Amino acid sequence: MEVIARENVFVEVRGDADAESPGVGPHSAAAPRRKWALTQEAFDELLASLDTDRDKAGVKYLEMRGNLARFFEWRGCPFPEEHADETINRVARRISEGEAIRDPAQYSIGVARMLLLEIHKGRAREWRALGELTGPEATPYEFEDVEPRVECLMRCLAGLSAENRELILQYYQGEKGAKIENRKKLTDRFRVPINTLRMRALRLREKLLACVENCLQK
Repeated sequence: MEVIARENVFVEVRGDADAESPGVGPHSAAAPRRKWALTQEAFDELLASLDTDRDKAGVKYLEMRGNLARFFEWRGCPFPEEHADETINRVARRISEGEAIRDPAQYSIGVARMLLLEIHKGRAREWRALGELTGPEATPYEFEDVEPRVECLMRCLAGLSAENRELILQYYQGEKGAKIENRKKLTDRFRVPINTLRMRALRLREKLLACVENCLQK
């Protein structure tokens, strides 16, 4: 019997109608927020659109989710599995609203690209807010100028190890008190003194800045 694991909630593909809906359960505070909750009925409709055979549909679902997670991971997005689930939620919502989708797996890639654009725009706002990444002497950019820089930043982040990517993103995340708290958590997470953490973040920042400038020149 195929079993789907999603967000610490296990749903049997060949389960009862009252099985707990995926998408409901413990969720990271830093993960993307969902405005629409995936119901069991919508999940069943999604599986049916993948294949009329329930077990085959479950296998295709897992393949689709894995491909989506890799899609976001390869583009340097934090929480790739969360973004994959959000993409699937959007596809499921459109199916539940009556949209005829011939190939949900292929359709989901288009939805993922739109979500990636939203993430890039969010990064553009972060780029402005996190002036430390561009340097205090940097000239403010118009949005059109920020877009290619964000694209390059995403590529450069993807080139870092998962540990370094987590460190640099968390180090500059938040405002004032939240930022201080994030950095304290990082010292616990990586078991290093704050000064060591600061130097490591500084080196990563310089590496990213050089990478971004090189990317822009190309």
